[in-house]
Parts: sequence; C-alpha cells; structure tokens
Amino acid sequence: MKRVSILLLLPLALLLCGCGKTVPEEHSTSLFAMDTYMELKAWTSDDGAALDAAAERVAELEKTFSVNIENSDIHRINSAQGAPVQVCPETETVIRRAKEIGEESGGALAISIYPVLQAWGFTTQEMHVPDAGQLEALLPLVDDRKIQLDGDTVTVPAEMQLDLGSVAKGYTGDEIIRILREAGAESGIISLGGNVQALGAKPDGTPWKVGIVNPFSPDEQLGVVEIKDRAVITSGNYERYFEEKGKRYWHILDSADGCPADNGLVSVTVIGDCGLDCDALSTALFVEGTERAAEHWRRRQDFEMLLVTDDGRILLTEGVSATFSNQSGMPVEVIGNE
Repeated sequence: MKRVSILLLLPLALLLCGCGKTVPEEHSTSLFAMDTYMELKAWTSDDGAALDAAAERVAELEKTFSVNIENSDIHRINSAQGAPVQVCPETETVIRRAKEIGEESGGALAISIYPVLQAWGFTTQEMHVPDAGQLEALLPLVDDRKIQLDGDTVTVPAEMQLDLGSVAKGYTGDEIIRILREAGAESGIISLGGNVQALGAKPDGTPWKVGIVNPFSPDEQLGVVEIKDRAVITSGNYERYFEEKGKRYWHILDSADGCPADNGLVSVTVIGDCGLDCDALSTALFVEGTERAAEHWRRRQDFEMLLVTDDGRILLTEGVSATFSNQSGMPVEVIGNE
C-alpha cells in the first residue's frame, strides 16, 4: 500500500515541478546599438535566454546594415563603384521593401540620400548648412529607382551611396519580436529609440500604453496610444537637428531639394503590424507632408497614423482615434476615408 502511494504521488510531484518551470517570468536587458539605446522586456520561462538571443541578433544586424562598419553589406555596396555586390537575405529584404515604399511615396523615402546627409554633417555630428552648389551636384545621386536588385545581388551607380537608417531599426524590431515569439513568449515590449514594438498584450491581458513625444516640448508626452501586437514608430524634427542663424535644420531630408523636409509636419507616428513598414512610412509620410500623407493612408489603409502639424494640430486616422489619449491640449482632427 505504501508503494502504491509513492507511485501515485510521484507523478503529481513531477507535474507540480513542471508547472513551476513553465510560469513566465519578467526578464529585461538594455544595450546600445544602431546609434540608439535599446530596452527589451519579455515574460518568458527560459531564464532570459530569448532576450540574450535577441541582443545577439541586434549585433548581427548592425554589422550587416551599418554604413560605417567595414565589410558590412552597406559599406561594401557604397565602396563598390558600380560593381554588383552579393548581400545577405536580410539586406535584400530591407532594400527591396524600402524601394517599394519609396516608389509608392513618390520618392519621399530615399535610402540613396546618404551623400546629402553627409553634406549636412548629420553623419559626423559636424552639422552645418551646405553650399547650394554642393547640394545641386549631389541630388542626381538620390534616386532609389537606380538601385538594381537581382536576387541577393545589389548594384548601384558609381558614387551613389545607401543608408538604411530610416528602415533598419524597424526590421530589427520585427526580428526581436520573432525571436521572442518563437521562444514561447506571449508578452513583451521593446523600445529602440523612437521605435516601440509590442508582443501581445501585458501579462494581465490589458493593452500596452505607449507615450508619444510632444515635438514642441520633447520632455513631455503629447499623448498615449494603447496597442497589442503592434509597432508604434515616430519620426520628428526634434530628434536630430541644429540651429544656424536662428533657423532650425533637421535630419529628415527631402530628396526633391536635399533640404530638411518642411511640408507642414513636425512629427509623424505610424502604428501597424510590421515594424519595417512603420519605420519606412514614418519617414516617407513626414517628407510627403499633410495632404500627401493623408492620401497615402487612404490608398493603403493597412496602418494607422498620427500627424502633428507645424501649426499645432493633431491629425489622426479613425483606427487610432478610439485608443489615443490626448495630453497636450492641441486640437484633434480625424482623417476620414474621403
């Protein structure tokens, strides 16, 4: 009888131990990569192994996408002087999608803008207003349509140079979320500078609350949006800028004239399922300006957006209006389908 009791109790003990091992616990890590501070948090039952793997993946992607790291895919493309360059699948994916969004935005997104960014000093922190003649000479190099993709081979004209700064973090966020999901995590939140992506909801099932920066007062929040399983990515004129002779110049450049995009917007937040798309769109819509951005959304309607105009208005799409809490006092207008 005693032996039977032991045999009956043993499976129960194993069951209880097994349950204890599978209870997700909060794990977090932070790192500096891609020129920004990143914070990753997830609820997993793997002692944080998934976050370690995610951090390793970030380091791999930085070595692949960086314009400054020697032997990165982008560095090799920029140094090839027109010769074809074989790249990693990740690079092919990101360049192809950037080209597609660049085309649908009429060139507002241009990953071939790098020589112009250099002329402004945004790549070296020696920022200044470049000579008009210098910009005029560089603008013919800014044309993503001339980027040729043949499978995993990329060819660009001699002297053209690429920069994935407007899309790399979005793709990286997607990869982090993929790693966490494959590890069994059902809840997590990551912040890659101005990029926030959520895996599922909070552990208690409620939505994540993501603050949006007030572009007129960056130490304050404009408001809060609630999300589950989505990315919230913002581009604004307050992120990297300098002032010269009383005028502000920011790093989001218009490929039409090579100057900071000044088309009525000071901040663009895009909310959607794909971090890569949201990252690319936040830049494209900023450059497009209020009316073109609204038309862009009407054509696609597979993302939500929140625009802040230079005259202090908040314009948002219908899908985000119900989950946005305005903390700024600015008037809010809803962008409709027509």
